[in-house]
Amino acid sequence: MTEVEVLIPDLRFPEFLNDKTWVRDTLGALSNVISKRNKENKNLPVYSINNKEGFLPQDDQFEGISSTERNYDISLYKVIERNTFAYNPARINVGSIGYSGDLDNIIISSLYVCFKTTEKVNDEFLLQFIKTPFFNKEVENNVEGGIRNYLFYQNFSNISIPIPSLQEQQKIASCLSSLDELIAANKDKLTALKVHKKGLMQNLFPHPSTGSGSRGKVPKYRFPEFEEDGEWVEKKVGEMTIKVGSGKTPQGGDKNYISSGRPFVRSQNIGWGILLLDEIAFIAEEIHATFRSSEIKLNDVLLNITGASIGRSAIANEKIAKGNVNQHVCIIRTKHVLNPVFLNKYFISNYGQKQIDGFQAGGNRQGLNFSQIRSLEIPIPQTIQEQQKIASCLSSVDELITTQAEKIAELQQHKKGLMQGLFPKIKN
Repeated sequence: MTEVEVLIPDLRFPEFLNDKTWVRDTLGALSNVISKRNKENKNLPVYSINNKEGFLPQDDQFEGISSTERNYDISLYKVIERNTFAYNPARINVGSIGYSGDLDNIIISSLYVCFKTTEKVNDEFLLQFIKTPFFNKEVENNVEGGIRNYLFYQNFSNISIPIPSLQEQQKIASCLSSLDELIAANKDKLTALKVHKKGLMQNLFPHPSTGSGSRGKVPKYRFPEFEEDGEWVEKKVGEMTIKVGSGKTPQGGDKNYISSGRPFVRSQNIGWGILLLDEIAFIAEEIHATFRSSEIKLNDVLLNITGASIGRSAIANEKIAKGNVNQHVCIIRTKHVLNPVFLNKYFISNYGQKQIDGFQAGGNRQGLNFSQIRSLEIPIPQTIQEQQKIASCLSSVDELITTQAEKIAELQQHKKGLMQGLFPKIKN
């Protein structure tokens, strides 16, 4: 006797606790293919789909280059009306699926698969379902092809979907959509904070093209207590540091890395003003003992000097102090006349990055040597107190950015947990 499949989620809204089990259906039974073409060759807005925004104007997707400029025949493009789904059959595995919502009378490439749902399924519910691990696994099980996998509608229609009543679908969709809106609002706030920080960094350091001489002498923004302190001066990094140097990779490479010990900092651990320590390596005490010259001290400035990440800079904290760096990361240890946080902020500013770029032939970021680092010219105020004030101001904004990013991560984790509970656990 065939066992009846029971599909009940772990989390259920009170009004649906006594409802029947969800039922398994297929996307083919819940959708209809849309293939209306732009036969009259109308000059309709052209859209594309990516895995972040869904539908977006093609000019945005392809940096202002339209289909007309590409000499594409838009009479073959598909006409999209309101409430239509579309996906790229070669990229649905990375989430390139969109929902038109209120967009109407637009066109997209004929390569996209387009469909509308039947009255049995709520569109917002389906949008949330396609973000689940179960859907991703179903996609993997149904794609076909050789070098590149494709999911055309024939196979897409075979994908299973568990559905409750329309009323429960709407409740789940509303809950998750509200959370999406909250996450989006917090992402906007994070973007605004980053823009604010960028503006501060451009104005708290003198602009190279203002003032007398080759470089500006005072910044556009200055704290009131320092307005009468006179012009800033330029000094080379070498004049204000007691150490500029890097380390090396132990003989045998990553075979020497262990789960605990002395932190071993590599270029991937240095971000734009932050340390990235999720994948920090460790070396044994006996190896560290032979690397004394590359030992990190608290508040050292760590600057990436090779490869694609050249110019990224961060401050050494307690977690990596007494560890070591490899040959791709330079330790810059300042004298008392230069605040290390101030120096770090300058390195990652537009002005600092332009100086670093200036050493790279043809704009190809290949590497910085110690002589070049020592020759970098840093504009500094007359007093260490003003340096500290600027460093403190920018660090405070960094803390706000970090807190906001953590809030977004918590919201995303909360949504992940909700989705795991609001959809029943089913086998592919």
